[in-house]
Amino acid sequence: MTLYFITGNKNKFNEVKHFLGEVEQLEIDLPEIQSINPKEIVEAKLKEALKHKDGSFIIEDTSLYLSCLKGLPGPLIKWFLATIGRKGLFEIADKFSIYDAEAKTIIGYARNQNEISFFEGVIKGTIVEPKHDSDFGWDPIFQPEGYSKTFAEMTKEEKTKISMRGQALKKLKEFLIKRDLR
Repeated sequence: MTLYFITGNKNKFNEVKHFLGEVEQLEIDLPEIQSINPKEIVEAKLKEALKHKDGSFIIEDTSLYLSCLKGLPGPLIKWFLATIGRKGLFEIADKFSIYDAEAKTIIGYARNQNEISFFEGVIKGTIVEPKHDSDFGWDPIFQPEGYSKTFAEMTKEEKTKISMRGQALKKLKEFLIKRDLR
């Protein structure tokens, strides 16, 4: 059965392909429910994808949780970036003088409506003033714990080694191998 990763983002697709090997990119415009629970978002999208095509599907949600906002924006990060941007997120953390943050990826895998599994990757870090530009969302303001660079300042290899998406993908790969689905 073909394994599809639903995304319009080539960078995300290449990262998934790096970890999983044979996977096809599928670009379907799926409705996205608004929730602060990323598993609900991923599950709703997987169930919708299963209506469109036969196969197994992967969908991911990467969220950014700021301690100063008690976990917001979480999966609503896209809307925060669209309205106040990276600089605005940094300014909020700066106003509270609370810079702790957590980046989390939830990957959902589905073979059918009743077989949905979730895989999570988490990395703690700090919100910093944006120094470098990047095509990748909030990378310029997130500095992983134990590192002196933001995600935007890291090489692709450095980031992939420690990223929350990489962690989740490793767990998914183990799951697929264990169940002989790869």
